[in-house]
Amino acid sequence: MATPKSVAFYTLGCKLNYSETSSIGRLFEDAGYGVNKFEDGADIYVINTCSVTDFADKKCRKIVRQALRVRPAAKVIVIGCYAQLKPQEIAEIEGVDLVLGAAEKFKILDFVDGLEKAADKGMVQAGEVKEASSFINSFSFGDRTRSFLKVQDGCDYKCTFCTIPLARGRSRSNTVESIVENAQQIAEMGVKEIVLTGVNIGDFGVGTEVIEGIRSKKEDLFIDLIKALDEVKGIKRIRISSIEPNLCTDEIIEFVSKSKLFVPHFHMPLQSGNNKQLRQMKRRYKRELYQQRVEKIKSLMPHCCIGVDVIVGFPGESKEDFLESYDFINGLDISYLHVFTYSERKNTPAFDMDNVVPMGERKERNRMLSILSEKKQRHFYAQFLNSHRAVLFEAHKNKNFLTGFTDNYLKIEIPFQEGLINTIADVRLININDHGNISASFVENSKLELIK
Repeated sequence: MATPKSVAFYTLGCKLNYSETSSIGRLFEDAGYGVNKFEDGADIYVINTCSVTDFADKKCRKIVRQALRVRPAAKVIVIGCYAQLKPQEIAEIEGVDLVLGAAEKFKILDFVDGLEKAADKGMVQAGEVKEASSFINSFSFGDRTRSFLKVQDGCDYKCTFCTIPLARGRSRSNTVESIVENAQQIAEMGVKEIVLTGVNIGDFGVGTEVIEGIRSKKEDLFIDLIKALDEVKGIKRIRISSIEPNLCTDEIIEFVSKSKLFVPHFHMPLQSGNNKQLRQMKRRYKRELYQQRVEKIKSLMPHCCIGVDVIVGFPGESKEDFLESYDFINGLDISYLHVFTYSERKNTPAFDMDNVVPMGERKERNRMLSILSEKKQRHFYAQFLNSHRAVLFEAHKNKNFLTGFTDNYLKIEIPFQEGLINTIADVRLININDHGNISASFVENSKLELIK
């Protein structure tokens, strides 16, 4: 555009998307643009999309309409996984001016100048996903308490339900040195907690060039990365966002249990507690391995929080299969579930599989596991009542309260006190309130000092 104006962002999906939105926002800021809140309106709207479920696609359409209601003359740019997978579909959405694919989104400023000159809406700049072959640095900033730091992108796994390799390309990683520099920069900004993000962060590795179809040996692995990050000064906590069970090795678990900065919290996708479904999904483990990982974590860190991703209603999942999966999950010492109802995605092997589960049955299975998740979380929370725990405080939507998380991911609420946001302090965990969070009180004479 002729003169730098204002831009606003809306992010859908995962923590990785949030980290990339922040980095793209800094590109606009460096070019002189004002960055506005979405609801305040802007000359340009950038919508960073997800396409894990059909709901995410529909959400994108809704956000485009919302943006144009706020500022009808605004230019709308859509980026992200949905933009890579279905660029023409997005281009046909009324009001969309530009669609950028995976390789183009970080060059967004190169395309902005042409927006006002374009006679037609719905321009598409989305090449083949194989063009997204380089790693682009990104981390989120704006939330004073935590930052999502991207360490890896893309995925070489071929899970039969997943479109992410089609949307983000091959697995690739940043270097350990660059990630440590990013972490130090985040610390200098006053952020207390870093969350490591990526598509498949356990597959982190440098030196992975493919020569004549053969992948070279990785020089640095995920364990090397977390050992280096554990020495970063100024950061108080580092959290691993999600890691595949086959890549969550004993060495990683043992290191986290003794780490200075890494918190006792793992999120490991299971997807099914039935080996038949795991095989059909082309997951790289059996449920027995998953159980071993949980037992290893709990043997070293009984207080550790373990989150689990599960998909219900995958093609061929009979009622008996689901109940077997349910019973397996019920028997695991885990803390909460993220339950996903399977949705058909074109260009995936699962799309053409037989024995489709009726949608009503899928929703009922989701409901059952969601109730189990509430029970698991309540049981996990109850173990820590009447004890003290360190909390990183953040703003609550109710100004009369503060909220925050303990190191092991207990969500607490406490009456508001001035000066506590972005500090770590000791609280007494009192009870589980009506919101499912833990009501707490500040420990005035705690031996744990405020960390500012």
